[in-house]
Formats: sequence, structure tokens, C-alpha cells
Amino acid sequence: MRIGIDLGGTKIEGVALGSDGRELARKRVPTPATYDATVGAIRDLMAALEQQAGTRGTVGIGMPGALSPATGLVKNANSVFLIGKPFDRDLEAALGREVRLANDADCFALSEATDGAGAGAPTVFGVILGTGVGAGIVVNGHLLSGPNAIAGEWGHNQLPWMLPDELPGPDCYCGKKGCIESWNSGPAFELEYALAEKTKLTTHEIVAAAEAGARPARSAVRRYSDRLARALSHVINLIDPHVIVLGGGMSNVAALYDEVPSRWGAYVFSDRVDTKLVRNLHGDSSGVRGAAWLWPENDGPEDGTA
Repeated sequence: MRIGIDLGGTKIEGVALGSDGRELARKRVPTPATYDATVGAIRDLMAALEQQAGTRGTVGIGMPGALSPATGLVKNANSVFLIGKPFDRDLEAALGREVRLANDADCFALSEATDGAGAGAPTVFGVILGTGVGAGIVVNGHLLSGPNAIAGEWGHNQLPWMLPDELPGPDCYCGKKGCIESWNSGPAFELEYALAEKTKLTTHEIVAAAEAGARPARSAVRRYSDRLARALSHVINLIDPHVIVLGGGMSNVAALYDEVPSRWGAYVFSDRVDTKLVRNLHGDSSGVRGAAWLWPENDGPEDGTA
């Protein structure tokens, strides 16, 4: 059995999967406000899942940020109480077994590449378009990882080919201007519409208005689509993925799956673009399922806890 834990800003979700990917148990608890309480909440969630499933399992954790290869401590986490902590070592001490951790966007990508919308594709780029913008890269079923533990952190590159009226770009929390995240996150979409139309609407309201034919909302979706096409064209030029899977709240905007591929050909260095752009299969469950899949089939700890 594989257990996946998705550590979010407001909730911690856990799922236990059988060897065939079938769900055996699921539970969700609120995310505590402190580090020690979070470690304890994950320990208790693990115990509840194993009791419900009736067996012991491997543990994979999807988390904000990443473990620094240089220090072994958490970096780049928007849950700031994690930063600078030896999260893997503290979890292993609390759980009494080996733990594998990965960035939450990496877990999303692994889930969709394993048994989701990108299953069977040699190269999958899994994108989160939510409160932030992140991604993971899966090649032949394995997460791509490098010496800095930032593979897929494409949201903090600058939006390419910015138009004169886009320069220098919005401020990003990372301290730079014009990052892809500052254009293509859900809050950025809402803010850009509010600034353009002097009216504050939610993403859902803007998209509904666009689908009803409202010109300002349709223009907002087209602007967003063109920026996403420019951003993804860099990805295609760099790694040439077979499939790009969208996740997060903005992945529910149906127009993207026609608008973006119709635009990215103008930016990709090729005579044609055969990369597929698809919506995720597992929805909000993709991250937690990907955490479980950090332990591939026939891969378990030496102590036999799998």
C-alpha cells in the first residue's frame, strides 16, 4: 500500500492506494498554524489511514517549496513555518519509517503522468495554475530533478515577449517584476480584469460572462490565453514535452484548450506544434495521488513496510 499526503495551506489530505491505484482510504484535516503541530497532524493522519485500510504503507509527502540539496532544509515554501526546517528527518522520526517528499506541483505532474491525463506519454509537463503557478516534469515515468531542486519552477521566469503595455510587468512576491506567476495565476487573472474594467469579479464570474458573450470578459480570457501561450512556448522550446497537463483553478477554463494551442505556434521554434494541451484527470486529488506514487511499483523501503 502507498500513502500520499498533500500538505496545503489550509488542509492536509491523505489517501491510501492499493498496488493497482485503487483508493483504499482517504481523510482530510485542517493544517495547523505551527511546525510541530503540522508534524503531529501528519503522524495522526497516517495512523488513521492505516487503521482504516487495515495495513501499513509507504509514505510520500507533497509539500509547498522543496528540500534544499545543499542544506537539507526546506526552502521556497509559502507556508513560511516550514522554511529552514529538516522536514523529512522530523517526519521520519515521528512516523518511524522512510519518507519521500516532493514539491506539490511535482506530485501533480507525477500523478497525471502515472495514471492520469498524461499516462503513457514519454514526457509530461504538469502545470498548476492556481493561487500560484508552478510545474513538474516527468520523463519516462520519473520526476526530473536537478542539483537545485527547482525543476519546473517556470512560474518565476519572466513572461516572454511582453508587449509595450505589459512592461515592466506586475510585482511578484519573489521580488521581481513580470513573472509568469504574476500574469497567469488565478488572482492575477482577477486583478488584471479589475484594472482593465474597473470592476471586481471572481474568476468564475469572468469566465461565465465570457461564455455568455460579454466582450470585456472574452477579451480578458483571450489576453490570458495569449500570455499562457507565450509562457508555454518557452517550455516547448526547452524540453519539447509530448503532453502538457493543466491543473489548479484556471485549468477549468474550457476556452484555454482551444485558445492556447491556436496561439503558441507563433512563438514555438518549429514548423508545427504537436504537443497536446489537456485538462487533468484527477482534479483536486491529483496532488495527493502523486505523493503516493513517489514510491513506484515494486519500490519499497528495506525494512519491508511496503
